[in-house]
Amino acid sequence: MFAVWILSSSERISRVLAALVLLVLAGQCSELKVRVRLSDGQITEESLEADSERDYISLEFKQGDGTLITFIADIRQDVKVFRSLILGELERGQSQYQALCFITRLDHNEIIPSESMAKLRQKNPRAIRTAEEERGLEQLTMNVAVNFSKASQLSGHIHNVCAEAQEAIYTREADVKYWLERGVDGSMFEILPQAVDFPALQGCQSSTDLWRPCTCSYSLKLEWYPCLLKYCRSRDATGKMTPYKCGIKSCRKGYQFEYFVPQKLLCLWDEET
Repeated sequence: MFAVWILSSSERISRVLAALVLLVLAGQCSELKVRVRLSDGQITEESLEADSERDYISLEFKQGDGTLITFIADIRQDVKVFRSLILGELERGQSQYQALCFITRLDHNEIIPSESMAKLRQKNPRAIRTAEEERGLEQLTMNVAVNFSKASQLSGHIHNVCAEAQEAIYTREADVKYWLERGVDGSMFEILPQAVDFPALQGCQSSTDLWRPCTCSYSLKLEWYPCLLKYCRSRDATGKMTPYKCGIKSCRKGYQFEYFVPQKLLCLWDEET
């Protein structure tokens, strides 16, 4: 009976230790579901995840047309990744879906710290959120292709997030210059053809030949994300006013990416804009 009691205690200790491990992990990584009103008036559920240990924030939601948008802010590496999974037009020869990945440098103060995001909670999960601040539209010329097999040097998240877009990963020359100065292998980058290479190169929107190269334009919008921390003030024991974190400000921002495609068939949405 004594031996059985010892075994039972050790099992209880193991369970307690396992529970403590789970609590620690839960403190490092958290997920939040937020109901967001899109620009077209539709409501979507946005999933936000933060990992303070790996220092990143992810955001994912589905647009009204079924496109799945994923955004990764790799704060440790100063990299942000946009991925779009666009439903294909089967009747026009497209596959079931088309994947795109855009990688740019993450600037400071674009988004709140991951440890603050990991602590974020909402009092009313059924509330429909609308961003407090409109940050406008950023236009980006993505004139460099990124080799998927080497892109993990920029961010370890690219291997998973951009796996479906291995032949459609783009960045900017200005970002490439920054990364090269930090010692990244330059062989992962390839400058895309420019107008000088194709004198008759035009925007896909005005092109009528589905098999002709053109400049594609793709737009997306992050409808709701925590962009800034809010600070309030209170008096301490000595009567001195001291600031403390008391919430977040939410933002909305649009992005328009322009990049070379070898045929308009890879950019059919551009004729609809």
